[in-house]
Amino acid sequence: MPGRIQEWDHTVRAGEQGHGASGTSGAAKADDWAADLHALWCAAVEVPDVTALADRLYRVLRDQPGVVTVVGARRSGERIRYVRHLSTGDAAPSIAEPTDGGFTDPGPGPDPDATGVRNGKPTLRTYDPARDTVDPRTLGVLRAAGAASALECAFALDTGDRATLTVGLSPGVDADATLRARLVQVCEILVASNRRILEEHRHERRQVSDAFLAEASLQMDSNLDVQETLGRVARLAVPALAEGCMIHLSGPGDRLVPSASAHVAAVEQAWIADTARHDPWLADLLGLVRRRRDGVVLGGAELAGGPFGVGARGAGRSVGAVSVSPLRARGRVLGTITFLYRRDDGTVDVRLLDDLADRAALAIDTSTLYEQRRSHVQSLQRHLLPQALPEVEGLRLSASYEVSDGMLDVGGDFYDAVVTADGVALIIGDVCGRGAEAAALTGLARHTLRTLLEDGTDPGSALSRLNRSLVREGTSRFVTAAVAVLRRGPAGYVASVAGAGHPCPLVRRSDGTVEEVRVSGMLLGVLPSVTYAAVDVALGPGDGLVLFTDGLTEARNAEGTFFEGFLADAVARSGEGDPGASAARLTAEAKLFRTSGADDTAVLTAHVEEGA
Repeated sequence: MPGRIQEWDHTVRAGEQGHGASGTSGAAKADDWAADLHALWCAAVEVPDVTALADRLYRVLRDQPGVVTVVGARRSGERIRYVRHLSTGDAAPSIAEPTDGGFTDPGPGPDPDATGVRNGKPTLRTYDPARDTVDPRTLGVLRAAGAASALECAFALDTGDRATLTVGLSPGVDADATLRARLVQVCEILVASNRRILEEHRHERRQVSDAFLAEASLQMDSNLDVQETLGRVARLAVPALAEGCMIHLSGPGDRLVPSASAHVAAVEQAWIADTARHDPWLADLLGLVRRRRDGVVLGGAELAGGPFGVGARGAGRSVGAVSVSPLRARGRVLGTITFLYRRDDGTVDVRLLDDLADRAALAIDTSTLYEQRRSHVQSLQRHLLPQALPEVEGLRLSASYEVSDGMLDVGGDFYDAVVTADGVALIIGDVCGRGAEAAALTGLARHTLRTLLEDGTDPGSALSRLNRSLVREGTSRFVTAAVAVLRRGPAGYVASVAGAGHPCPLVRRSDGTVEEVRVSGMLLGVLPSVTYAAVDVALGPGDGLVLFTDGLTEARNAEGTFFEGFLADAVARSGEGDPGASAARLTAEAKLFRTSGADDTAVLTAHVEEGA
């Protein structure tokens, strides 16, 4: 009835039952339609976008009896994104796209369903192009084609958009059940094809996101330095995810402290760092998000009053959206991570951001715990070593201790220097293994030797008595040690040196040559009755005695070569310059050489000064 919009809930079967006038003619037309529909389905599973179906789909509908034009429109909210049409005599579909973001959509008119789609299913209606109200561009096409009536099918797309596909009919032609069913079938193909395409796109985005998260985890987990980890998180996110990134960590008094920031534009680095540090609006937002389980995304008017978006000055005006996610790891809130975007188009992937935040939090927490544990180990290690070396007339003592990278247990390397009645005693040793038991044996060995040597016990006897003490303790660990007692000689000093399974000390002569002090003896703590003999070495002015643990000799480079082969030359070089820094120079050279062979290193040196 003209001027009256009628709705009809279809079934495909009912449509096909009403198809054709009689027998052979109806069957032939049905066979043609089945072939056309099959071809559409085949194309629908291949095309990268539903618009690629337009040419074939519009032709199939336009070739139906009585159809003079086919018009399609896609709507987002109250805006029509485009109108496509194919009329009798057209070679290909034409499309009208807006230049201002969309045409105004007057809505479905008297249709009781405001969306034009009921229960997510395609919905049909008929109307009179001369009297009813629809969007003017669709009406213009229908009227230009001479359509006396129109059959419209409205359907929803998974993107939240809705679309209409309309056939304009020539005068005297009614929209019968066959045409209604066929229009719905075509629309269902469009819906199914669009759903497949969107799912493929989602799958591709998930693959990209998963690859990004895997790479991010690898990069963040490859370093245990907290500041380096924070920097890597910020650099990974910018510009891969956003234009700007800020990371705040919980500080004293439960206050959020800016810890890292990055911006894609170098000129904005100072701005984003200053905003992270001083802006009160941002501080309030971060405080709220920190108490949430999930992150938030703000855009448009939600940014009003802050440093971004509406009303912002300077760089903040280019920020269209802001996301903030809490950093949670192992049941604790570590802080927040904030991303800045130029766009505000609803494409911010909150799942990806929260996943990245969780991984970043775990990496940051791991790095923090590692630094805390490492600091505790180093503190304990320092208590097992002398706070300072004594000053001895005519001698310059130096020591260096390098904790192995990656070690989170107290090591067994130790050294000491003890002033005696007629000189000084140097002690160096190494307890097998790491951890609490090794630390206990380190303290026992060092203090036992120190007490004996202070009382004037000779090096060999001191080692023998320590050996008996360790055997009585019944420890499963062995200890190596070297002891050198330096006394005044006719020209400088004389060193009485004894060793127990320890690397032999070296003597660096004033002319740069290096000699080995050959001492040998059984490991400490293995056999009860062991004696240790001392070797005397004369040290003249400019000469130096170097004692060290095996962490120095067992350092290896990338080719697997041990530093032991370069040790003599390194010892010679270490004597150049200030004698008080010779031990530090030697350990520093070994550290630069090392790529593997992680072990603590202790070095203790005594340099005979000129005129001694």
